[in-house]
Amino acid sequence: PWRPYNEKLHPFKWRSHRDYSGGGMTDWGAHHFDIAQWGLGMDESGPVEIHPPDGKQHKLLTYTYASGVRMFHVPKKGTVNGVLFTGTEGKIEVSRGYFRTWPEKLRTAPLGPNDVHLYESRDHRKDWLECIRSRKKPICDVETGCRSITVCHLGNLAYWLKRPIRWDPAKEQIIGDDEATRWLDRPKRAPWRL
Repeated sequence: PWRPYNEKLHPFKWRSHRDYSGGGMTDWGAHHFDIAQWGLGMDESGPVEIHPPDGKQHKLLTYTYASGVRMFHVPKKGTVNGVLFTGTEGKIEVSRGYFRTWPEKLRTAPLGPNDVHLYESRDHRKDWLECIRSRKKPICDVETGCRSITVCHLGNLAYWLKRPIRWDPAKEQIIGDDEATRWLDRPKRAPWRL
C-alpha cells in the first residue's frame, strides 16, 4: 500500500513489515529453502502439508512432501548453519560456502551411477549471463525461484494462522481453506495489475 516516506521503513527496515515483506522467512528463507528443494528434487514442485509449531506433535514448522519426506524450519536461533539433510547413512549440512558431513568420510564418498546427481552451481550471476547469450535455461530459473519462495510464503501463512495448511503443488492452490487462500494475493494499487 502507498504511504508517505518513513525512515522506520527505509532503507532495508521494510523487511520486518508484513505490508511489504514476509520478514526473515522470505528474505533468507528463500535461499535456504531453494537448497532444500533442490536437494529433495522438488525444484518444480513443493510440499503438500505445512504444520506450524504446536508444542506437541510439531515442535518446529514442518513441511511434508508427497513422498513422506519432512522438512523443518529451524528459527535463526537454531543450531543448523543453512540446510541439514538427514538420511539413513549420515547427515550433510550445507549453506553458501559451507559444507559439512557426518560421518566425515561422507564428504568425499563418490556418487554411484544410481545416486542423485545435482547440477553444480558455482556462480549464479555468470550462469545467468551465459544463459542470456546461449538462450539456455539458467540453473535457477524463474520456476525454481517461484517454487522456493512459495515454500516461504506457505510457512508464513501457517505461522500467522497457527494452523496446518494443505497445498496442491501441481495446481499451486491451498486446499479447503478460504481464509488462507485469501492471503495468496492482495489488492493491487492502481494502475498496477497482474
